[in-house]
Amino acid sequence: QVQLVESGGGLVQAGTSLRLSCTASGSTFGSYTMAWFRQAPGKERSFVAGINWNGKNKLYPDHVRGRFIISKNNANNTLDLQMNSLKPEDTALYCCAANRFSVVDMRERSYIYWGRGTQVTVSS
Repeated sequence: QVQLVESGGGLVQAGTSLRLSCTASGSTFGSYTMAWFRQAPGKERSFVAGINWNGKNKLYPDHVRGRFIISKNNANNTLDLQMNSLKPEDTALYCCAANRFSVVDMRERSYIYWGRGTQVTVSS
């Protein structure tokens, strides 16, 4: 069992940066592949970034590649998302998720552990 708690969200202006963190409980964090998803009001939850268990493989969708950076610290049981050049369309509830697969999967259904999320609001 893994419990995930996100932090770092807030209200920021377009063009600025924000860093989200996800802290995991449990001693097997290092074996989990992790991801960030987001859900805007009225929209489905979508994949934002993913990183495999050892941090060597990362995956981003086109709309955040080059702006967002995902990182994983197995010693501290933390997953971070550095978000740069934020846009109003990045406004959403951001959630971290975990699974035991060895490769990153963009599909929501492959993740078995979820945090409750942290709200990010980007004003224009």
